[in-house]
Amino acid sequence: MDYFELHKQYKANSLFGRYITLKDIEPLLEKLPTEIIGTSVLGKPIYKYTIGLGKIRVFMWSQMHGNESTTTKALFDFLNVLNSETEIGEKLLSHFTFCFLPMVNPDGAELYTRENANKIDLNRDSVTLLQPESQLLRQTFEDFKSDFCYNLHDQRTIFGAGTTGNVATVSFLAPSFNENRDVNDVRIKAMNIIVAMNNELQKYIPNQVGRFDDGFNLNCIGDMFTFLNVPTILFEAGHYQDDYYREFTRKMIFIALISGLLDIYENDVVDNKMDVYLQIPQNNIVFYDFIYKNVKINYDNKEIITNFAAQYKEELIDSKVQFNAYIVEIGELKGKYGHFQYNAHKMKYSDENGSIPKINQKADFCLGKDIKFVNGLKK
Repeated sequence: MDYFELHKQYKANSLFGRYITLKDIEPLLEKLPTEIIGTSVLGKPIYKYTIGLGKIRVFMWSQMHGNESTTTKALFDFLNVLNSETEIGEKLLSHFTFCFLPMVNPDGAELYTRENANKIDLNRDSVTLLQPESQLLRQTFEDFKSDFCYNLHDQRTIFGAGTTGNVATVSFLAPSFNENRDVNDVRIKAMNIIVAMNNELQKYIPNQVGRFDDGFNLNCIGDMFTFLNVPTILFEAGHYQDDYYREFTRKMIFIALISGLLDIYENDVVDNKMDVYLQIPQNNIVFYDFIYKNVKINYDNKEIITNFAAQYKEELIDSKVQFNAYIVEIGELKGKYGHFQYNAHKMKYSDENGSIPKINQKADFCLGKDIKFVNGLKK
């Protein structure tokens, strides 16, 4: 299957970039027979969409963290396929029944925050269920009686797939159901689907798929649903080279969604592929957005050669997400990689405040007499 062509044909082009709010997706939802199942803390509607006639019931939700929108874009691309009256769309609808909550946290999406309007992380509210959004998600899960759950998220640019300098563009997890991280038939089903998705993604992003640590926390929604005996898959949309708007990663999530479902359609999900799943390299925090090496600085009246790193903060300013780079670490930076790396070849550092970089300072500086960096990038 030509997944790139399929995505090009059914991409929801009105959704672009990182700042995706309820206002962006409502025009698309209005074209579908959706249901408003309740409201957020600030009274924004939370929509549910159900489609399909198949026996296998798949529950998917996105943007329970408001600033994690890549999977939301991919989800609407996937919805376009389901509604396309194509052979693949009809095949999926005949085999599956889908339930979607495209935006669980519309308040957080508007504010571009991980948390909801009460400053609560909804992915840590699965036991107490104190937040209205968490209650709606749990009620939908119980009413729908899912056979599989897809928990759709974004991850930061700091993660690598293993420790070899490959960025984790997409990561997965088959969550644990107890403190011992035991493996039962429920987890095996999730692992098998992840293996199928990884096999397909390796064709496009070789060595750039990671696996999250499976430490158990019942407050997390994936761990809770696995504990309740439903195979659950965590999706994490990460960074791809020069893709800070995550439009390429969006395509990878789209491919993962369809290829995993086709594997369920075509194969026996009771096979045990745990060993293959565990071969997917575990996520590690090994990346910065910027690393500057072999920089000469004046420290305690002595000239020394060092390295320093800068990281973007995604800041919502005038209803636009801006990537602002700040210095975050100075020193050896052993085992760390940069999405952008610059070798200063012992050129001297300077900025408007002096001759040494400082933590939390904006990454605006000069190297030598003529080379200027603004917001982390060479001008």
